[in-house]
Amino acid sequence: MLRRFLSISLTLLALSLAACVPAASPAPAEPGALLFADDFTGVSGGWMVAAGPAGELNYYQGTFRIVVDYPAYDLWSLTGHSFGDVHVEADAGRLGGPQENRFGLVCRFRDPGDFYFFVISSDGYYAVGKVSGGVRTLLGQEMMEYSPAIVSGVLPNHLRFDCVGDTLTAYANSRPIAQVRDGDHLAGDVGLLAGTFDQPGVEIIFDNFIVTNP
Repeated sequence: MLRRFLSISLTLLALSLAACVPAASPAPAEPGALLFADDFTGVSGGWMVAAGPAGELNYYQGTFRIVVDYPAYDLWSLTGHSFGDVHVEADAGRLGGPQENRFGLVCRFRDPGDFYFFVISSDGYYAVGKVSGGVRTLLGQEMMEYSPAIVSGVLPNHLRFDCVGDTLTAYANSRPIAQVRDGDHLAGDVGLLAGTFDQPGVEIIFDNFIVTNP
């Protein structure tokens, strides 16, 4: 799985069904202020809902579900807003498909070729990286790395991705697992991402999505 993330994912940028141009959203100045939240009990959060041969993005029994049916492919969904410095959090778990997968959070998404991501896998690995000019790069690591903070299997993980200034910090279940620095992207949308390696059929559900001001 580790080498596959480099050999496939770093060379393939899958255009999402949910790609969109974010609208500006002024952020309150107060630290800890709530900027956006969605528990997916309704369908008014502005998330893109779509389906096609590559997979599906949709609300599902009080969660948001991403299904990826192509191998070596990513799909994501966004809020339709634009933020600078943020803390992004969500619960995420595997509903079906292979454990060799990737899913997590996106920040500073400007377009499908420019954003930051934090992903984990259902067998306990993680990566923090960026897409810049359509080229995907891992930050602070050469391949996905194992962390005991990640719960393997089908149980959900609570993920948090802090994008503050040029510092990106990733948490799994309230434990910091990575911190890197990169200043290429300063603002953009936030959202959810799921993807496959060799085996398609990844099915991930997300809940309790929260965006706060640092």
